[in-house]
Amino acid sequence: MKRILLPAGGALLATGLLAAGLAGTAQAQGDVASDDLAKTEAQAAEVANFWLKSNHAALTQAVAFNPDSLEVKKIKSGGGYSADTKPGSAVPIGEEKKVAVKTQNVNLPKTIGKVFFEGRDGKLYWCSGTSIQSQYRNLVATAGHCVYDMAANNEVVSRWVFVPGYYQGKTPWGIYVGKQAFTHYDLDVYEDFDRDYAFVTVYNGINLGGGSAKKVSWKEFNDYQGAKEVKRIEVSKEEYEKGQKDPNTFPYYDVETGSSDENTGPDFPGAIVDRVETTKDKYESAPVGRLNGAKFGEPEVLPITEAQAKDWKGTGYVSQDKLGNWTVTHYYIQQWKKPGKATRYVRLEPTIIDGFLKDAGRLGDNVGGQGVAWNQPAGAVVRTFGYPAGPHPDGNKSYTGVTPKWCYGKTASKVLQVPAKKVEEHQSLRCPVTAGYDGGPWLAKYSNAKRLGYVTGVTSLIVDADSNNRYETITSPIFDGETAAIYKAAAAVWSGKLVK
Repeated sequence: MKRILLPAGGALLATGLLAAGLAGTAQAQGDVASDDLAKTEAQAAEVANFWLKSNHAALTQAVAFNPDSLEVKKIKSGGGYSADTKPGSAVPIGEEKKVAVKTQNVNLPKTIGKVFFEGRDGKLYWCSGTSIQSQYRNLVATAGHCVYDMAANNEVVSRWVFVPGYYQGKTPWGIYVGKQAFTHYDLDVYEDFDRDYAFVTVYNGINLGGGSAKKVSWKEFNDYQGAKEVKRIEVSKEEYEKGQKDPNTFPYYDVETGSSDENTGPDFPGAIVDRVETTKDKYESAPVGRLNGAKFGEPEVLPITEAQAKDWKGTGYVSQDKLGNWTVTHYYIQQWKKPGKATRYVRLEPTIIDGFLKDAGRLGDNVGGQGVAWNQPAGAVVRTFGYPAGPHPDGNKSYTGVTPKWCYGKTASKVLQVPAKKVEEHQSLRCPVTAGYDGGPWLAKYSNAKRLGYVTGVTSLIVDADSNNRYETITSPIFDGETAAIYKAAAAVWSGKLVK
């Protein structure tokens, strides 16, 4: 991937709102590194199709990302943290002219969700992340190692998407394909976990449409796993004969008999094959070939509503996929018949129907966005959120990754050092979670009523700090003036939408 170093001085925010909210923070020259995730709309469309169309099960097949960073040794406390610039912040979306209200209860924020991606090893993973304030309401904060594969020369991962409000394969606000990742030069080049954060611009969200049809080749039709059917369009005898002579069009033409209902075998002079609907079990056990009772093409899978599914009285096999979509599948076997007096010539049009993508709008407009703050004092009260899964080192598996979890408390007064990961200064919090929680936000001044706060860190390492063979501590890079420079650069970048 091409890496671009952006001079921070040239990355000032354009809007008065954010310019006011971010003013007064020095920007370190040369700290901002940017990498493309899905630079073009065509690349982003392929990513969207992978997660939502071509492979519906992909979201539920992903596993919690469990990098080597979870297995760290020789953890120790350092000194106190010294800020590099004055404290600063950008307010949450919707709170630009309001003051956050302190409360003691916790409601989960709408902004959090899962980050899904394909690692350089070809496997599917997830981390956690959150929507944050930005000029174009299109920015996600997560851990740097949830964007950059540290085990593969620090290259960016593939097929990166953010799914806010993810729950058991559901995408209530759509999926948001990552376009461009911003992080610190030291993480991008040197794998410095003191800078283990990333800010990712995303395209507008996308959802599946309502059953639009697209004509495809037989190969695409046979390979496609969604809803599909074969349309039979009546044509003239001349078009039929012409199509039969061309090897490229021959498979797309057929002839149907009229009045004859007399069954026969495939060797009868002029015999024409007809299709007869059957059950799923009989179809799956049927042979392949020219015999009566052999399979007749691929099953046709048609989308139906939930109400139709519950009241279905017609033929076909009704089912629901992992994303909650209802379909009815029709299975056919072949029956050879004697030719009749009437003849109908048809052109076959294999068609997929599982819906094209539709625009779901901007991320921040749909779920809001947390504020961002930097150079905050140690010992501050924070609430952290994420999707933990997997076992503790002692073998106890206490989380499934299905629903988000949270922790609450004061960050440690002294920094945590993890030499194995080049960590000299991390903030830390007691929180007994597991893999998959990494990338989730650390929110200060969190309002339960508004479900908004200020991101002051993202979970980086999940560690056993007291050597009891069980994770009980999470760490985060310290958001300082250099973090603010990178955030400001990302917050000013437009990404656009995929569906016009």
